[in-house]
This record gives sequence, C-alpha cells and structure tokens, in this order.
Amino acid sequence: MTILRTDRLALRPLLPDDAKDYAAMRFHPKVAKWLPPASAGPQTADPETAAHATIDRFAASWQERRLAPWGVFLDSRLIGHGGLNYVPEFDAVEVLWALHPDAWGKGYATEVAAAALDYGFGPLDLASIFAITFEDNLASQAVMKRIGLTYRKRVDYKGFADVVWFDIDRASYAERTSIAAR
Repeated sequence: MTILRTDRLALRPLLPDDAKDYAAMRFHPKVAKWLPPASAGPQTADPETAAHATIDRFAASWQERRLAPWGVFLDSRLIGHGGLNYVPEFDAVEVLWALHPDAWGKGYATEVAAAALDYGFGPLDLASIFAITFEDNLASQAVMKRIGLTYRKRVDYKGFADVVWFDIDRASYAERTSIAAR
C-alpha cells in the first residue's frame, strides 16, 4: 500500500481504527448528498459498520490493483478520502475525493486529486483517468477542471442519470504537467 505526502496533507490507506472518524466524514449530511449510497452488504443503518465495509473494500483494492482511495489527513486528523478507484461498471479508474465540510474551500481536494493523478500516470502507468459527479456539483467540476480533466459526456451511474464525466489521458497529462513545470 502506498503512502504519499503533499505540501499540507498525508495520504495513507484507511485502517479499521479509522472507521469512527471516517463514518463521521462519509455520512455527514453535506457530504453524503454528493455520494452514491454506501453499501455494507445487508442493509444497515449503522454508519460505522458501513465505514468498516468500505475500509475493507479499499484494502482489497490495494491488494488486487495497487490503488484505492486514501484517507486524507491534516495534522494527523482524518478530513476525508481521495485517490484512485477502479469502477467495474466502466472498466476504468476514477480519481475521487470527499472531504468533511470543515475542509471545503481550502484547496485540499485539488491537492489530493493532483497527487492521485501523479500516482496513476506515474507508478501505475495508467492510460487514462476519469472523474464523475452530479451535474449540479459545480465545486467538484471546478476541481476536475483545475487538475486538467475535460468534460466528455453524461452517464448513468448506479441509477443516477444526472452524472457528468470528465477525463484525461496520459499524453494530455504529460503535456499539461510539463507545461506547468516550465
């Protein structure tokens, strides 16, 4: 499992001990409204049980694919998750992020997403990476544009028809980052 540091954040795989803090972030009403419902196997109303199931799913993805969302930590406090996620419905890898509302508007989502793209196009050598969000989630779309993704289409995802798709391929990312490095 890969651990990364950005200028302000530590990104590491979530652990079972993170479940309570993760549940508080993931199921905060202002966060949950932008995410598909979490599944924990049989229907459960317990956010901590669902958080454990998600952490287990992320751990399995780290083992199988060398990628999954990281826990996002600021000064050792969990403020969200972000990174890369394989989406079987599209047979592709997405960049994603979700942060506690206290962390919104500070550039953390862009920082996490940029680190995830570096990891995906660097060590993982992915051909392309996409991101999806609800059509009215303009804040996430702004992050997608800041990290160089381009709007491509609308898609149906998990029963939602109002989802927009942005993506970037390795060549475009390489060109963008080499220009930014000048």
